[in-house]
Amino acid sequence: MKPLKKEDLNQDVYDLYDDYAHNKINRRQFVEKLSLFAIGGLTVSSLLSFVSPNYKDNLLIAPNDPKLDSDYIHYNSPKGGGSIKGLLSTPKGTKKKLPGVIVVHENRGLNPYIEDVGRRTAIEGFISLAPDALTPLGGYPGNDDDGRAMQKKRGKKEMLEDFIAAYNYLKEHEYCDGNIGVVGFCFGGWISNMMAVEVPTLKAAVPFYGGQPSDAQTAKIKSPLLLQFGELDTRVNAGWPDYEASLKKYNKNYQAYIYPGANHGFHNNTTPRYDEAAATLAWDRTISFFKKHLV
Repeated sequence: MKPLKKEDLNQDVYDLYDDYAHNKINRRQFVEKLSLFAIGGLTVSSLLSFVSPNYKDNLLIAPNDPKLDSDYIHYNSPKGGGSIKGLLSTPKGTKKKLPGVIVVHENRGLNPYIEDVGRRTAIEGFISLAPDALTPLGGYPGNDDDGRAMQKKRGKKEMLEDFIAAYNYLKEHEYCDGNIGVVGFCFGGWISNMMAVEVPTLKAAVPFYGGQPSDAQTAKIKSPLLLQFGELDTRVNAGWPDYEASLKKYNKNYQAYIYPGANHGFHNNTTPRYDEAAATLAWDRTISFFKKHLV
């Protein structure tokens, strides 16, 4: 049997995976429903393997990349989870102060993909910090299924405080010039939106397919926003018209892009939801946005 390609799968499979990845169905239900698509020589195990993330073969920047200094640190989050672990990455040999970027994970903790995004950000000339909101529960457990289960045990507002504390840590770092932005994905997109609400000195926010703040919360936003959505992500996109109306109502500085044919998670290059063209364009826009507002 020839290797599976993303085009071989019905959109319903991606929608099903989205339900599973966002805790709308459990693993048993996911496998049962996936079996409906195990036809024409496909097996449930092959489908499950194909839609699951493959971190090992898809890192773009190696953890030991010689162009970077990248290591774990702990910082204090007094209103959140206490001592929080994060991956701090800086260009190798940094001697001058640089703008900073907080990189926020999805609903499963600091997995290898998000660590990779942290390194990708630092390669572009920023000091990046990618925190792990699962730290109070022992940290990212090494797989996304357990990571999702763990993250459900923490409150969203408390985790928001952990990322605000990351901003405060980075602001005082010896190599940070105090100009800080945030980029986040899924849950991290919501965090990015909410940091724009709660941190008046935040310089830029880039939510990828993130949940939206309320109208009253939107009124408090001061930082410019770059909002990125996948066209097929009907779950998240349902809240966009109201959010955009609020952004216009309060005359906020924002840009928004909806990438044609792209699913939720299109930036994550470790799953078949990845859309290379959309992800590349969205990331180029992200870096350009940060260089405009942080540098």
